[in-house]
Amino acid sequence: MQVRTRFAPSPTGFLHLGSARTALYSWAYARRHAGRFVLRIEDTDRERSTRESEAALLDGLRWLGIDWDEGPFRQSECAARHSEVVDQLLASGRAYRCRCSAEELEQRRQATIAAGGKWTYDGRCRELALGPDCGRHTVRLRLPESGSLRWHDGVFGESGQDVREIGDAIIRRSDGAALYNLAVVVDDLDMQISHVIRGADHHPNTPLQVALYRALDREPPHFAHVPLIVGAGGKKLSKRRDPVSVQAFRDEGYLPEALCNWLIRLGWSHGDQEIFSREEMAALFDLEHVSRSSAQADPAKLQWLNQHYLKQLPAAALWQQLRPHLERETGGPVERSAGQEALLDALRERSHTLSELAQRARFAWIEAPEIDPAAAAKHLNPASAALLRDLREELAAVSGFGTAELEPAFERVRAKHAGVGMGKLAQPVRVALTGGTASPGIFETLAAVGRERTLLRLDRALAGIAARE
Repeated sequence: MQVRTRFAPSPTGFLHLGSARTALYSWAYARRHAGRFVLRIEDTDRERSTRESEAALLDGLRWLGIDWDEGPFRQSECAARHSEVVDQLLASGRAYRCRCSAEELEQRRQATIAAGGKWTYDGRCRELALGPDCGRHTVRLRLPESGSLRWHDGVFGESGQDVREIGDAIIRRSDGAALYNLAVVVDDLDMQISHVIRGADHHPNTPLQVALYRALDREPPHFAHVPLIVGAGGKKLSKRRDPVSVQAFRDEGYLPEALCNWLIRLGWSHGDQEIFSREEMAALFDLEHVSRSSAQADPAKLQWLNQHYLKQLPAAALWQQLRPHLERETGGPVERSAGQEALLDALRERSHTLSELAQRARFAWIEAPEIDPAAAAKHLNPASAALLRDLREELAAVSGFGTAELEPAFERVRAKHAGVGMGKLAQPVRVALTGGTASPGIFETLAAVGRERTLLRLDRALAGIAARE
């Protein structure tokens, strides 16, 4: 039997971290077993499903590099097939019509609970043999009167529930639309899905789905329910407190390789290995080593992974990924010079995200940075003014603007001022050029800013010193 997995999100918002991990697990499992990975959009929630959300889901998957072999299919396009299966179940006697109204059901439920009982449907319409002309009605699955609905879960092992705890569940609403559990079973059968890998929040749905497979005389797929992702202290991830969408992590400057690596390790391990290439994920992922415990998201681990992948990027790929973040920082289109490329190579060693790298590199692209008042007070003062004036003259005269020309210019100024320490000269220049006291090497910083802007920024610094005298 060919392994066929699927990812079946609802298009009601962004691509959630948990959904992205489910997609990644399903994709990796199919790839490891030379199988097929199917994408199905479960858009039967008519009020909340939108094409914009569907586009966001697909965009998130593509950005992560999770490619699908078939689809995307839409569940809403299979409504006629779902109705056909319900009619088959009615014809075989494995389903029946129920004309109990929602109000009647609620009254009986409340009465049962008040008497100390546990409510499941009481079977009032089970043996009435109602026909299609019975008026407004739903359709319920006829469950066995005893027994259990069990399966061997790929993560949680032996699982199941007694049929008496479920009751005859509705599989078609009074408006003719199939309910989720019926639709998903029919779709998985028609798409020949062999392995259903999904979040542990779907575990309670599985007994009824097993019952539907039995009612249709079909074998259920292999189910594997993966643990949920939680935040600090084991708390459920909150949209208000935590970044929970793939798009949010992309906007913050994380690389898809890092996010995938982080996600696959949330609840799964392969020995002590932490770094996984996409090829290794596809070759090594298995269900045997998926934990049953909730997986705690560790932002520090993600930052560490992202910094690792940032360091590995070729220069051209780094620029392509960084450019939109840098344009947000500078407020306009940006191009890159050789000196700026060297600056980015230096800055990426100390940056965790593309956004952080863009913030650090911003000074090399904007017209003039704001100068930190504390840095100006300490380093841009009358004592440094003579050094800056002499260096400006040297820099205006050098033939090139690389280390080979810049270093001798600095040495000439230092010699002129009785061998003043390099720090006494470089730090005022750094503040004038970047607005702060931290940057890569001073020669790399000068080359990135370029001759014209360097001279303008030195002039501005000197004017500021004069104004404060």
